Amino acid sequence: MSEKKGFIEVIDFHKSFGSKKVHQGVNFFVRKGECLGLIGGSGTGKSVLLRSLVGLEKPERGQILIEGVDIVPMKERQLVEIRKKVAYAFQGGALFDSMTVFENLAYPLREHFGFSEKEIHKQIMEQLKEFGLEGSEKTLPGNLSGGMQKRVGLARAMMMHPEVVLYDEPTAGLDPYNTKRIQESILSLKEKGVTSILVTHDMPTVYAVCDKVALLQQGRIGEQYTIEKLRQEPPGAMSQFINGESA
Repeated sequence: MSEKKGFIEVIDFHKSFGSKKVHQGVNFFVRKGECLGLIGGSGTGKSVLLRSLVGLEKPERGQILIEGVDIVPMKERQLVEIRKKVAYAFQGGALFDSMTVFENLAYPLREHFGFSEKEIHKQIMEQLKEFGLEGSEKTLPGNLSGGMQKRVGLARAMMMHPEVVLYDEPTAGLDPYNTKRIQESILSLKEKGVTSILVTHDMPTVYAVCDKVALLQQGRIGEQYTIEKLRQEPPGAMSQFINGESA
């Protein structure tokens, strides 16, 4: 793989819903082990891009390359294998309400692997400890705080040890304590070499965990900066977006 290319590449991505053109030639890449912050106004299609990276949406035109392989033409059976490699941490956690925390985390292991129940129990206990969720295994999601639900959702996304994690507003609506716990989890996964894309409006979290930032605006990626460059107050649309100014 060329040094200029990424572990994830989105090339000339076009997506519409009816007559509404959401994406009109989106291009970006993320190198292995990097975290890209994807920012932009509401309705610019940030979450649509994330869903497309696991095959839940299909573009009218363009490519989505994971390790150089285009997933756009893949059938559902092929996408199952991609989803073992690329985990999606949904905005609300997307937990099964009728299942305990333990059962939620066990679900992907039972679906995709032939582990014994003893091995599943061992892996789940280790995962709960890593995410600061010890003692919650018998609890139903409805009895957890919003912050804990998000951490359980992230823990479940990591059960299959994916190479990529897609975060959809992981800190939205959280208090400072839970926001910090989510940031720590993202940084811990980065240290293990996990590649990630973070969709968020939470700029302090972007500064805390991301390597670079891309602004999605008017159907395209308008500007991209490294975090170092961003800290120098770049001119242009990204600065206006961050500071809440009109374009």
